[in-house]
Amino acid sequence: MMITQHRTPHATRTAGFRTCADRPAALLSRCPAYSRTPLVESAALARDLGLCALWVKDETSRMNLGSFKALGGAFAVVQLLLDRAGVADPMSPAAKETAKGLTFITASAGNHGLSVAAGAQVFAAQAKVVLSAAVPEAFARRIERTGAEVIRVDGSYEDSVAEAVRLARDEGWIHLADGSWEGYTHQPSLVMEGYTVLAEECRAAFTEIGHWPTHVLLQAGVGGLAAATAAHIREYWPEQPEIIIVEPDAAPCLHDSVKARRLVRASGPVSNMGRLDCKDASMLAFETLRHDADAFATVSDAAASEAVVALAEAGIDTTPSGAASLAALRELSLPGDAEAMIIASEGPES
Repeated sequence: MMITQHRTPHATRTAGFRTCADRPAALLSRCPAYSRTPLVESAALARDLGLCALWVKDETSRMNLGSFKALGGAFAVVQLLLDRAGVADPMSPAAKETAKGLTFITASAGNHGLSVAAGAQVFAAQAKVVLSAAVPEAFARRIERTGAEVIRVDGSYEDSVAEAVRLARDEGWIHLADGSWEGYTHQPSLVMEGYTVLAEECRAAFTEIGHWPTHVLLQAGVGGLAAATAAHIREYWPEQPEIIIVEPDAAPCLHDSVKARRLVRASGPVSNMGRLDCKDASMLAFETLRHDADAFATVSDAAASEAVVALAEAGIDTTPSGAASLAALRELSLPGDAEAMIIASEGPES
């Protein structure tokens, strides 16, 4: 494990993603599939780790799509549709008519594409999802069942992003990536806005409990979930935890970028943490986490696989990507009075 401390003052946030969960919560609350996912306290895991407490935010059944990504892509589709139609009601005739002529395209490691495809399906818009060779066929089949078209490309996740950019430009389609870069931030900021619903659910749950974690571990691919959650914590949680960002040791794009103080591409082999195996960080995530995170940690494929088993024994079935933060927690030396929160970010592949 590699861990780098990165402490900055959190009192004034001057850069990065600005968060508010009210708008996505209002839209998503109208979706019959939406409900708050569980925040589970696991005494057994806490005891095994030598911690005072451990909470797991269980995203494995989120909105019947099986990951936190359901919050981001689907919300962004709806908000972009409303903006195009110039209306506030997604069920209005104007919104439905506008949707008929729209095609959304995105690259994905699996779950984001499924969310975009599901959002487009609700409004009878078209969706195209570009998948690299490494994405399991099971994800392709699930995306196709929404009526979306899957486009396969050779190479890496980064190659699928490049192809989505090209097709959006050449065909006039709406590019809805969850990563951001210079000149492309609006659509990914909407995706991240959707993710803040998860952080707000956690804030509400801890308020009800009357207790707050001392440490929050957030796994990251391009960094959208991590940055959105960290930003929400820094702005809205009354008790401030240490925030630790967790990446595969094969793809530490945020760690390397923050260390270099600029966006840099990570290098490494293919990781079994497929949804986190991203070599280029999102610009918005980088600008946010360089201010809001306390530390960056990396975990090995073997450690992530072992964490899958540990979570399964606690009753949560996930993947190495979903278990990455637990993998880091198992290797960190937190004090015995620490109370941690992690996210089981996706269910098992199917």
